[in-house]
Amino acid sequence: MTAATRAIAQACVTVAAGMTVALCPAVSTPALAQPVDVQPALPFPVPPAPPYLDPAFYQPDPARVAAAQPGEILTARQVNLANLWLLPLNVNAWQLSYRSTNTRGEPIAAVATVIVPHRPAPSGQRGLVSFQMAEDSLSINCAPSYSLQMGSLPNPLNPVMQAEFVEVQAMLQLGHAVVIPDHQGPNAAYAVGPLGGRITLDGIRATENFDPAGLSGNDTRVTLWGYSGGAIPTAHAAELQPTYAPELNLVGSATGGLMADIRSAIDYNNGTSTFGGAVLGGLFGVAREYPQVDAFIDRYMNPLGKAVRTVHENQCVTLQFAAFPFVNIKGLFDYPGDPMRSPEMQPVLDELSLGHRGTPTAPLYIYEAPLDEVMPVNAVNNVYDIYCADPNARVFYTRDLLSEHGIAAVSNTASAAMWLNDRLNGVPAPDGCHNRDVYSGILDPGAVGTFVNAIGQTLASALGMPV
Repeated sequence: MTAATRAIAQACVTVAAGMTVALCPAVSTPALAQPVDVQPALPFPVPPAPPYLDPAFYQPDPARVAAAQPGEILTARQVNLANLWLLPLNVNAWQLSYRSTNTRGEPIAAVATVIVPHRPAPSGQRGLVSFQMAEDSLSINCAPSYSLQMGSLPNPLNPVMQAEFVEVQAMLQLGHAVVIPDHQGPNAAYAVGPLGGRITLDGIRATENFDPAGLSGNDTRVTLWGYSGGAIPTAHAAELQPTYAPELNLVGSATGGLMADIRSAIDYNNGTSTFGGAVLGGLFGVAREYPQVDAFIDRYMNPLGKAVRTVHENQCVTLQFAAFPFVNIKGLFDYPGDPMRSPEMQPVLDELSLGHRGTPTAPLYIYEAPLDEVMPVNAVNNVYDIYCADPNARVFYTRDLLSEHGIAAVSNTASAAMWLNDRLNGVPAPDGCHNRDVYSGILDPGAVGTFVNAIGQTLASALGMPV
């Protein structure tokens, strides 16, 4: 977004309530910076309470939430973060409870973890990375705000966040601040990109308004990053940002292992994939946000399907992926025809798929494995073509030929981090659209060194070295 556009957006949000200004985009009114009392961190070794036992922070008074503006901070507290639940990370870290909006336009409370490194910003202006983790869970107790805290209960069924936390630390080591939203919201609505996109954008607003983070407000360069389940809210946030949060200085978005079309993902995994259970769990997550989908499942899912749903409920990522491999998702419905083509489902499935809101104005970095066993690459190719029909599009798309879903996440981490780091340091993205096929992203110039450095510094930080 240009400075002029941001100025228009900022002017729009200061107009008195009830007035109409033709120049203004359709935008949620962002919260203005306000002083907030910050609760101190828990003393060691007092463990943090899981979200369901911490309603004051995670489920604040609905009237107070409704009275707040999107991104307005409701309460804040310092937290201690750790690798592997126990090895403390020497950074400045807080949790913010803030107001966001669900897909029906209703106010909701959301939570995000804000991390600021001790080291100075490389460009003199600290950038902000909004990192969306692959939570892929149907329990609020699997959220990153809890899982990343020192002393949280070690959960072998939720290891993905600890692995992705290394990527977070790679950006911290480069001198950037990071915000990690609980993008699935208060009901753990897994795979609902339009909800996660709003929560993500409001988390950025809250972080920019949080004085202890030391950011420069709407002038802060912001990027998004997410893989797999984290790519869903990331990609939707990039599409929503021009209308939902146009005042943000979003300079780039990186996604990999992307679910571009939920219909294609269900077709691709129906009875054929070891990851079918994860896609089915996503369908149950969608039902938590869209009452019409929940009603459709209740009406048409057969007894076996409802039993499978009971097992899936309130489980973290590993069980979502490991349970029910090769499940015949459509066979769990007693519906005359393809349940995913039913008239009742189409409006929601359209909303969950990418490419119908227009091309994001921020530059995009996309990486995908054609051999990905859970996310069909053809759907990503199609979204690339849709975006690049816009002459103003800036998209860099890599297909990693020798990887599958898990390997592509690792082999392309360094290249994505380097691309984001350039954007955060003020290096403009190339104009136009560019796509390429590579044997492995780890072969990109500088990728091995960046990857090794990130791992080495993460190990050093586990011994107490400041980040």
